[in-house]
Amino acid sequence: MSLARAFPPAVKYFPTQSGERSDFINSKTSRRVTEFQFRVYDLCAQIPAGRISTYKMISDALKSSPRAVGQALRNNPFDPLPVPCHRVLASDLYLGGFSGDWGCGKVSNKRSLLNSEGIDLDENDYVVVDKRSQYLFNDFVVPI
Repeated sequence: MSLARAFPPAVKYFPTQSGERSDFINSKTSRRVTEFQFRVYDLCAQIPAGRISTYKMISDALKSSPRAVGQALRNNPFDPLPVPCHRVLASDLYLGGFSGDWGCGKVSNKRSLLNSEGIDLDENDYVVVDKRSQYLFNDFVVPI
């Protein structure tokens, strides 16, 4: 049994009401979480365990850009749960960065989290080709 399965991550408090969100301070940046960031987090929270999505899929749902989605997730104060940003990959399904880092440390955490949820990566950190369609999630419900 993997360590991630033996000790699942704690679920962090995630404000859902506009009154709670209007003054919510991001513990990573000491800045207020913006409406756009909350919209990204809301969609990311919809990705179930064992599934992945891409920055582009989220940005298309929000009519935004993949880079803006990546910047929001870079500073996600609710990871790994209830906003599992480790489940968001580049459009070519490459593992990419994690928590603003492209080095070995945090990225290996992303790899471990995905592996613990049953996502198979090849030796170059791409989602294995024959399972991509079963892993991809794009059924986002975008709040109005």
